[in-house]
Amino acid sequence: MLHIEIDKDSGFCFGVVNAIESAEKELDAAGGDILYCLGDIVHNSLEVECLKNKGLLTVNHGQFNQLHGQKVLLRAHGEPPETYRRAKANHIEIIDATCPVVLKLQRKIHACYERTHAQNIQIVIYGKQGHAEVNGLVGQTSGTAIVIEKREDLDLLDFTKGICLFSQTTMSLDGFREIVAEISRRKPNGVLFESYDTICQQVANRLPGIKKFASRHDRVYFVAGEKSSNGKMLYQECLKANPHTVFISGPGQITEPLPAGILHVGVCGATSTPKWLMEEVAAQIRKINGCR
Repeated sequence: MLHIEIDKDSGFCFGVVNAIESAEKELDAAGGDILYCLGDIVHNSLEVECLKNKGLLTVNHGQFNQLHGQKVLLRAHGEPPETYRRAKANHIEIIDATCPVVLKLQRKIHACYERTHAQNIQIVIYGKQGHAEVNGLVGQTSGTAIVIEKREDLDLLDFTKGICLFSQTTMSLDGFREIVAEISRRKPNGVLFESYDTICQQVANRLPGIKKFASRHDRVYFVAGEKSSNGKMLYQECLKANPHTVFISGPGQITEPLPAGILHVGVCGATSTPKWLMEEVAAQIRKINGCR
């Protein structure tokens, strides 16, 4: 008999829940009026589509700059200072749903920049180049921070100058530790190096749990949006724990019955994956395999 388990610890993190609740509250109060959101509220196209049907209209930065006198929600990823300056100039009312963890990190990086920029110290951010959160973090340094995605990117640094290292909140803790170790190895003695583990603990704490979850199933379906940085990271961890892990974005990608002998199937996801979507995936597995 086929047994399907949904990981109880997967699903929206606090920051995403707060952003979506803020959007729904504003939409309910707006009585049918459009609420703008700067960028996808969450890196999950199906959840974005659901909120669009309720009146949430996603705009990019170019479109945002053309708005005047509107109400705009800022998602959990956060924004650079320039966004707030533009909003003030254009009389835009901001609904700020920046995740408190991200906001705290922004302030920490800005304080470090104010303290060190006159000393020509490099501020380095371990994160995804071009990611919305990272763009907001770089903005705290007047655009001077250096973004590092992988060990090879460390060639961008001048190891004769001081380094202050931070991390995007949704990166792998193991990856961050590798970057710290490599910088420590390559810098000369006497050169300043400060590293700050700024990975969200809610994200970090999911790693051991999701590995255990993946390892106890014959097949795992990891559900996340293609744009989700956290999804890509957690999927790789699932794959390490169970090579029979499949990345999908929705139930429509499951079209074939499971091979014979697979009795235990797990469904899990990223911090940007809604519970309802994982439930739909589980329902599709049952349907395709003739289960009630």
